[in-house]
Amino acid sequence: MDSENLKLNRQGCFRLYTAARLLIQVYQPWFAQLGITYTQYLVLMVLWEQDNLPLNAISRRLYLESNTLTPLIKRMEAMKMVTRKKNKKDARQTIVALTEHGRALQQQATTIPDCMTSVLHERGMTDEEFATIIPTLDHLIEVLSK
Repeated sequence: MDSENLKLNRQGCFRLYTAARLLIQVYQPWFAQLGITYTQYLVLMVLWEQDNLPLNAISRRLYLESNTLTPLIKRMEAMKMVTRKKNKKDARQTIVALTEHGRALQQQATTIPDCMTSVLHERGMTDEEFATIIPTLDHLIEVLSK
């Protein structure tokens, strides 16, 4: 048996998990100021790009199952960020729309990407280094989502 394959330093999944966890940790103070979580931020970004989307479209865009997304959307509705309504053409479909509060959060969040870039620069990562990661991650998501 080759136990070398089971060493932590040989695991790509550990690196991805750790990087994601640390990245979200850096974002946390900005999310706290807005009163949102990371996953709520993702939903808001989808709706800021295109409002009034079916729940299943948001689910596909974020690679999240609807049973994960539904409670999140319900919490966001309770926080007055979004509304949910049944599609008039297909009552089985739920449409999610931004409220005024949800739209206002977009203005408050506009500085977050630049703040994150500044943190990465302060900690020694260049724009070029970060830019090389994106296509690789996109390809990994594509391969794993099949």
